[in-house]
Amino acid sequence: MLTVGTERELLEAVLDESRADLVRCLAGLSDADARRRLVPSLTTPLGLLTHAAAAERSWFQRRLAGLPSSEWDGYAYGDDASFGYEDDLTVTAAVQRFEHACARSRAIAAGVDDLDSEVHHERIGVVTLRWIYLHMIRELARHAGHADILREQIDGATMTGAQFGVPPEDAG
Repeated sequence: MLTVGTERELLEAVLDESRADLVRCLAGLSDADARRRLVPSLTTPLGLLTHAAAAERSWFQRRLAGLPSSEWDGYAYGDDASFGYEDDLTVTAAVQRFEHACARSRAIAAGVDDLDSEVHHERIGVVTLRWIYLHMIRELARHAGHADILREQIDGATMTGAQFGVPPEDAG
């Protein structure tokens, strides 16, 4: 856990921790359990991961890099459809897709020197790389929390701070 560094180093480290937290919440789940719908919405552990991959593609490939849709790694919209997945998608394959999207996000962001670099979003206007980092940290942390709760409902496992390398007395 990085606690000292430049603003960019800290933003990137916390984003990577949020990415890893979401993946950890699915570790050891069977494909069937990862598909279980325990709430009325489309939210399942597997759906949270496919949605997070779509968010990575949307913000980094689609917006920050401005790539045409033919160069996206997959679905790149953060709508309800992003929670969907193929009938035969496994947790392992979904994690690989997510990690690939994250690697591309890192590479794209590395090519942008300034946190104040601006891109246009058709609904909310101009956003900066700094804002994208903060938004993705918030998005992934929120969904890791959702996945943690679903995981606890499925098999009783919880993702406490100790499991993330934080001593129990410092967790939370």
